[in-house]
Amino acid sequence: MEEAGEKLKKIRQKLKLSFRDVEEASTRLAARYASEEYVVALSRLSDIENKGVTPSVYRMYSLCAIYRLELSELLSWYKVNLSALPSDSDIIALRQTHAVGFHPDPGGTIQVPFTLDPGIDITKTTFLSRMIQKWGQLPLMLLHNQDLRSYRYGLIGTEDWSMHPLIPPGSLVVVDDNQTTIAASGWHTADERPIYFLETRDAYMCGWCTLRGDQLTAQFHPASSAESQKFKYPEEIEVIGRVIRVAKSLEEQNRPRSAGA
Repeated sequence: MEEAGEKLKKIRQKLKLSFRDVEEASTRLAARYASEEYVVALSRLSDIENKGVTPSVYRMYSLCAIYRLELSELLSWYKVNLSALPSDSDIIALRQTHAVGFHPDPGGTIQVPFTLDPGIDITKTTFLSRMIQKWGQLPLMLLHNQDLRSYRYGLIGTEDWSMHPLIPPGSLVVVDDNQTTIAASGWHTADERPIYFLETRDAYMCGWCTLRGDQLTAQFHPASSAESQKFKYPEEIEVIGRVIRVAKSLEEQNRPRSAGA
């Protein structure tokens, strides 16, 4: 199998660029960003091409800029697969409800968790922009016919009953972070009322919101028996965005009798 350095060498030769051309171009880039880290010196480029030396992330950026390469493609030559980030996030268990920082790839799919590692206890709501074991690719059209790459995602904790039955525990929520202004009206029923994904100093949560002055009240579904919470806004709580889609599990959730929220 052709090594990464060999591929880079072939591209350089195909572009008819000398070692000196690459060094000078990278030096100009280093000047643009005021950092010598971007410089790909002659000797370093020779080592990259012929001795299997792995370039730094800055030199990778320079080579991609000079060779017109996608950084993700170059990383894949060095056995770094960016599309595996969601599935590799199973290396640490996060108990809290959390946001998901992984974005759908340009090919029109998003990585979503189909099954969870038995060792992971996601009892709290999570900002899914960070977790899980076995992920699968779900076509974006199954969630909605919009460009979901511009949205963020959250995973509701397995013990977070605060918005049940509208948003059951274990649900995947799509969050529009362009909608952070709390709506004061515009709905007729609870089902129509905007639900927001919120971040406090130590947790994430979903809920209806009321904002009066600098006090934000997070309200939860009456069926959950969870009491509303008040926060000083924006010092104690951040509105990440409005929940616009909910992917629910088809399996019935069994709520512990002692659970109050």
